[in-house]
Order: sequence, then C-alpha cells, then structure tokens
Amino acid sequence: MIQSMTGYGKATAELPEKKVNVEIKSLNSKALDASLRLAPAYREKEMDIRAELSKVLERGKVDFSLWVEKKEGVDVAIPINKSVVSAYYRQIEEISRQTGIPEPSPADWYSILLRLPDVLTKTESLELDEAEWTTVYAAVTEAIGQLIAFRRQEGRALEAKFRENIANIARLLGEIDPYEKERVEKIKERITDALAKTIHVDYDKNRLEQELIYYIEKLDVNEEKQRLTNHLHYFINTLEEGHGQGKKLGFIAQEIGREINTLGSKSNHAGMQKIVVQMKDELEQIKEQVLNVM
Repeated sequence: MIQSMTGYGKATAELPEKKVNVEIKSLNSKALDASLRLAPAYREKEMDIRAELSKVLERGKVDFSLWVEKKEGVDVAIPINKSVVSAYYRQIEEISRQTGIPEPSPADWYSILLRLPDVLTKTESLELDEAEWTTVYAAVTEAIGQLIAFRRQEGRALEAKFRENIANIARLLGEIDPYEKERVEKIKERITDALAKTIHVDYDKNRLEQELIYYIEKLDVNEEKQRLTNHLHYFINTLEEGHGQGKKLGFIAQEIGREINTLGSKSNHAGMQKIVVQMKDELEQIKEQVLNVM
C-alpha cells in the first residue's frame, strides 16, 4: 500500500513537575527535510531524534516540535547557585577592606547578590536526566507512529482516487473506437470534395487511393492506444507494490501524458478531441496528487 507524505502526530510525556509535548507534521518533498524546534533541556538529543526520523520517514518536509508545560499547582523554584553567591560575597568584603568603602547593611546583601550574573540557575540548563529522557523518547516514537498511521490512511485515499482516475482514462480510451471508421470516411470525403471543387480535370483515382491510405496510416492511433493501455496497467501494478513508489508513479504518469497528447494531435476529429481533453483532466488530477506519494 502506498503512503502519503502528508501526516500529523502528537504525543505527551507526563513527568512529576511538567508535561512534555511532542508534535510532528509532514508535507511532500523530494527528500527528507527535517526542521526541529526543541526546548533547551532537550537540544542535546537532537541527533538522536533526527536519526529516528530519517530511519522511518524516508521522504517529506518534516516539522518537529518539542516543548514543555509546567503543571498547574506545581511551583518550581529556580535554583540559587550557592558557590557563586559565596564568591561574590567574599569579593565584596575584600573590596570593602581594600578601598574603605562600607559594606552593605545585612538587609541589603540579598537584594544585591541575587541581582548579580549567574546567581540564579535556570532549570533548562541542568543536565538532562536519562530516566526523564526515556519517558520523553517514548512520546517521540509515539508521535512518529501516529504520523505514519496518518500517512497510511491518506495513502489509502490516494490509491482509491488513482484507481478511479485510471479507470476513467481506460473507459474514455474505449470510447474512441466508434470514431475510428467514421474519422477515416470523413477524411476521405473531405479530400475528394476539395479535389472536385478546386481541380476541374480528371485524376488518377487509383493513385489517389494510395495517397489516402498513406495519409490515413500516418493518422492511425492503434499503437498509441496500445501503449496507453500498457501504461495504465503498469500504473496500477506499481500502486500495488507498496510505499516508496511515488517517483516511479510520477514517471509513468508522464508517459501516459505523452500518449494522450499524441492521440490528440492525430485525432483530427472533434469527438475524439473532446475525449482527449477529458483524459487530460483525469491525468492532471493524478499528476497533482502523485506529488504527495512516498
């Protein structure tokens, strides 16, 4: 079964003090183009996430987001770096002794020290705990699994539409047959009428028959019809080979287009040309959607 490159997945990792959300979206692309937005604490795991994406997604423009939400009712204090506070305190005391500048009053010490650089350590800068990462990584793989399931669902819809388009082209191709004999007779009639009106002398009717046969053979479309039928069968067979056939289906659609265009240029008949236009409409729908196939 084919897969679409369009998909969506989302999962959540529940931790004691926070909730980690993972969201992944994908659109069509010639290759895998992954863009990652990660909360600071998880940036060190970017390569692990990219490796997982490339292993299972193969193609598509992928937008991956991982962000953190604090749980309601949970107050997480920003840690104070005690060693930095002590170092600042000793420096201020030393400067006071050397310069004679009075030390701050005890009430002012904390307001001064807590404003100095690097005293408050943000949680995001702490080293990521491996047990926490195991929980978050499970959410990452769950979101990717949801994306793949979405792609398969979209793939089933695409396959049904492709089969409908191909069946319509095959039906339209069969509708050309009744026009074949009529077309030959009309071409012959048009040429003989033009000769009768413009040339008022006798001409070799046997030679005219030979020339007409040669001319009509050049307009024969049986080979194009057979090749087009073969391409239609090939398209369906390729659909059934499973995912990873998007580029191949695109090439087959191009070949189908060439045969339809040749039919149009050789038709020389209003009814046949109308059928060719309908075939082109079905083919354009295929070409538009085949870009989304893995």
